[in-house]
Amino acid sequence: MFLMEAKRIFIVIIGAVLNAIALNFFMISANVYASGFTGMAQILTTVSQEYLGLQFASTGLILLCLNIPVAILGWFMVGKGFTIYSFVSVVATSFFLEVIPIIEISSDIMLNAVFGGVIAGVGVGITLKWGASTGGSDIIAMILSRMKDKPIGGYLMIINGFIIMIAGVLNEPENALYTLIGLYVTTRVIDGIHTRHEKITAMIVTKKADELQKAIHDTMVRGITILPVKGAYTKEDKHMLYLVITRYELYDLERIIREVDENAFANVIQTAGVYGFFRRND
Repeated sequence: MFLMEAKRIFIVIIGAVLNAIALNFFMISANVYASGFTGMAQILTTVSQEYLGLQFASTGLILLCLNIPVAILGWFMVGKGFTIYSFVSVVATSFFLEVIPIIEISSDIMLNAVFGGVIAGVGVGITLKWGASTGGSDIIAMILSRMKDKPIGGYLMIINGFIIMIAGVLNEPENALYTLIGLYVTTRVIDGIHTRHEKITAMIVTKKADELQKAIHDTMVRGITILPVKGAYTKEDKHMLYLVITRYELYDLERIIREVDENAFANVIQTAGVYGFFRRND
């Protein structure tokens, strides 16, 4: 288990390195903005340095400061494991943004938007695939989704729409269009690696229903239905845990099942839609 967690942290750090390279080698020098809180950090850095004269306000430092209160909120409302690894990703990204120099590889803003978007998409995609996120807007969108019971994607679109608008105000209007291109490329790459907002249904047959239920609720805030079942061949009485989660949480669920009951049988299927109180935490 230690090796698996170490591998997870290693992947998260690799994702952070890729995000930092996308920003410092392509996006920042071209005034093309990334998605979510990273883009917000770029905007606040531009305002602080060019309009307020605060040269110490770097993108990495501002990104870290923005994510601290969000991480605290996510700890209580999203899940401890997910939040911890997401914050590790944020800290690593902030660190590499500080140590990797800002270099202008190309003066072509289109190349910067496309290549920066591709590299950032790979970084975010592998981070999501291993059960973490790049923090910030992802955590806020998940919290709002549970409060309003609406899709996460809509909230992320609002946040990114704000970033695109500000990009046009702070720079030339065409910067907003190139930022839109970069965000589109990033989204397409992420979707190719990992579907961010997909819900899945898990049906877990186990003899340790109470222990498994407690372990799941200690890690994530999700409703669980427990049903009595009987094996057709063995005639043994067991229980089935039925729950709907997002792909964000699948890695944690697999880890919990292995730790609590390695003999459990789990069937995970894609969920076309959810009707009802998906955000409840009973």
